[in-house]
Amino acid sequence: MLIRETPLFIDGPRGPLEALYLDVADARGAVLICHPNPVQGGTMLNKVVSTLQRTARDAGYVTLRFNYRGVGQSAGSHDMGAGEVDDAEAVAAWLREQHPELPLVLMGFSFGGFVATSLAGRLEAKGVELQQLFMIAPAVMRLTEQFPLPERARLTIIQPDSDEVVAPQLVYDWSDALSRPHELLKVAECGHFFHGKLTDLKDLLLPRLSN
Repeated sequence: MLIRETPLFIDGPRGPLEALYLDVADARGAVLICHPNPVQGGTMLNKVVSTLQRTARDAGYVTLRFNYRGVGQSAGSHDMGAGEVDDAEAVAAWLREQHPELPLVLMGFSFGGFVATSLAGRLEAKGVELQQLFMIAPAVMRLTEQFPLPERARLTIIQPDSDEVVAPQLVYDWSDALSRPHELLKVAECGHFFHGKLTDLKDLLLPRLSN
């Protein structure tokens, strides 16, 4: 039986946010996925985002992905910073209302890695406990002091070693400077969009979601 995501709109700070939601029976947790840079064409239908969604589904998680303000049918216009984190916070609140009993996992790809990480720090500061945070080829250069990092959620960074968008060494140096425990996984011979490597990405995610 094919399980399809349900299209819906969630109230955001600048109006309705377009989203795709998948509920599953006996879920082990809920995953919120943040997409890449909207200015460069990033949407919730990006193939890496779709891989993250399918992997979380296969691991037994409820999933929710969404378009930031000004993307697809979402209201508003790009902010390229705190505004997208505000959008993600609104969507996370909706997801937590639907499943208050489930642990929350955040995933973000590229610019979405910045959004998910910033949201994780914001939620922890408000007393929300997160199970895990996955940063995929993350735009770490955007993580300034304005966006405090999470301290308690389990953290996994997955970085392509031939990334042509986010310099791999920038991510490696950022990882080296982190004082908190985390896992850095390097994907060999892989570009930013995981061309030909989406199966490798899934293989890295699945066991870490199943723990």
